[in-house]
Amino acid sequence: MKTLSCGILVLNAQQELLLCHVTGAWHWDIPKGGIEPHEPPRVAALRETREESGLDFSDRPLLDLGRMAYRPRKDLHLFAVLTERFDAGACHCDSHYTDTWGRDRPEMDGFEWTRFERVHRRCARHMAEVLTQRLSLPALLLQLQQQTAA
Repeated sequence: MKTLSCGILVLNAQQELLLCHVTGAWHWDIPKGGIEPHEPPRVAALRETREESGLDFSDRPLLDLGRMAYRPRKDLHLFAVLTERFDAGACHCDSHYTDTWGRDRPEMDGFEWTRFERVHRRCARHMAEVLTQRLSLPALLLQLQQQTAA
């Protein structure tokens, strides 16, 4: 059975996506994580985003992008939100893990706004495919802008 990971694509009007650096790895990712039993995907996405970046979008309308195949044993359920550009350095990760040497480490150790055209170079292959082939970030930004204007 496939697991489900839920997350939020955080975009700004400058055609940038917020990415989080995965501690101990070369790649960057979106704030996302596993859903708890009986937890709605929207609630899981909001919780994971808050835990991994310190951002709380619970009072904002989220665009539901739905469930999609991601990896052989994992699907994604993604949402998107349009926000003003803020200092990504102010983000912080509250979720931790214990590494091989017994050290307590944050899941994410860096945050940055990444231009849409650079996303595929920052993310691991499967996430890059989702963000650049299955989804169109420019089209998504336009949809969010139209939703905000309505």
